[in-house]
Amino acid sequence: MTLRFTLDPELTPELRAEIVSLWADVSNAGGAVGFVPPVTEDEVWITAEKQFAGLGPGQPDRLLIGIEPESGRVAALVFFESMRFNLMDHWRMLKRVMVHPGFQGRGYGAELLAEAERVARGWGLAGLRLTLRGGHGLEKFYGRSGYTEAGRVPGAIRVAPGDERDDVTMWLDLRD
Repeated sequence: MTLRFTLDPELTPELRAEIVSLWADVSNAGGAVGFVPPVTEDEVWITAEKQFAGLGPGQPDRLLIGIEPESGRVAALVFFESMRFNLMDHWRMLKRVMVHPGFQGRGYGAELLAEAERVARGWGLAGLRLTLRGGHGLEKFYGRSGYTEAGRVPGAIRVAPGDERDDVTMWLDLRD
């Protein structure tokens, strides 16, 4: 079954709460989306409100959600972030690529990336960039969707004292 995607959904209080819940669940399952488990929804709200600010059509940042048809729940999401710099306006940063742990293993992550690529191509972008926390094997996952490693800063992310991870930049070139 495939996801039903919506770009720039209306950010109702209910959708905001569902996104924050998903974000906390992904984080607590070990997902590298800005937090280290354990994290509470209250902690996520602080970051989420900053992420929600400036979203929507005509705004520099956009939100893509994937709804799981059977449950009607948000199963996956990604934020498109502008660098807010004219010389970098031809590409976007994908932030917080998330698939709810209860829906993982169904191919929804690949679907989300494919839809993000389709949207970006529709906007005429030259590329998509994302960063990831090393140590999870995510380079291979993104590689299967066409992303290539463009850079790595060893030990740049301190998950805990003595547990430093690489900050890895991946790039999807859309200029073809």
